Amino acid sequence: MRRISSKHSLYSMDKANSPVTRVELPIQLTFETLDCFGGQVKGAEDTLETLDFSRVNPATGPVYLEGVKPGDVIAVHVRDIRVKSPGVMIAAPGAGVLGELVTKSETLMIPIEKGIARFKDLELPLNPMIGVIGVAPAGEPISCGTPDCHGGNMDTTLIKSGSTLYLPVQIDGALLAMGDLHAAMGDGEIMVSGVEVAGEVDVTIEIAVGKKLANPLVVTEDKVATLASADTLDQAVAIATREMAQLLQGEAGLSINEAGMLMSACGNAEISQVVDPLKTARFVMPRDILKKLGVTYAF
Repeated sequence: MRRISSKHSLYSMDKANSPVTRVELPIQLTFETLDCFGGQVKGAEDTLETLDFSRVNPATGPVYLEGVKPGDVIAVHVRDIRVKSPGVMIAAPGAGVLGELVTKSETLMIPIEKGIARFKDLELPLNPMIGVIGVAPAGEPISCGTPDCHGGNMDTTLIKSGSTLYLPVQIDGALLAMGDLHAAMGDGEIMVSGVEVAGEVDVTIEIAVGKKLANPLVVTEDKVATLASADTLDQAVAIATREMAQLLQGEAGLSINEAGMLMSACGNAEISQVVDPLKTARFVMPRDILKKLGVTYAF
């Protein structure tokens, strides 16, 4: 399997980025990734104020996908995520939902071993996931710390081993990049960081033939979720909800009334993250229900 080294890091998704490599699809790749702090945090003394923010939120890549054009949708099948130890968590005044209550910066090193993260005296189960994954936008560069319709820093716990992320392509070759792994993270990422780690991601990439999307979509073993990022959480929820309704109308032939009632009966509006420059929400439907309706993203 071809490897993309973390030596090839970028800090914004940009159509002007030079590709690390060019590949034909379908392809299996391994992305080596730095943690979101770019390896700057070595111990508890390295607080948020000591960091060089020009080196924060690196993504590995980009990879040019031959034959991929604007308007296409790529499917990124996440085969495995391997995280390194230790992980890092931070707190800082003004950072995150609780930032106004924080009076002193603190960094916590989190040992990871045998499927658990050691938080003080607690053993927390791992749920490795990808925080930053996306393609280059057609317009101005977008910082790797910001999510949008191109993907980016969506911090969505569903983007994990066994899931497939569908991304709408905006430029020739897509320029796919990823990074910002978390060994464990709760929905919302309310304190700005999950358990931040370096690691490796095995993926298979292919074109999702015949698909059209305005925003990313993720499929897990039991869920299908439309993802959206916006200035406010309310706006993000509204966009993600409308995208799911449109999916049900287009692929299942439901009316808007039927789609909305079904979504209200068995769907969930959920939060991905509330701490980035744009907020990310998702609307989740059970995969088995969508299968029965003939929605092809459920297969």
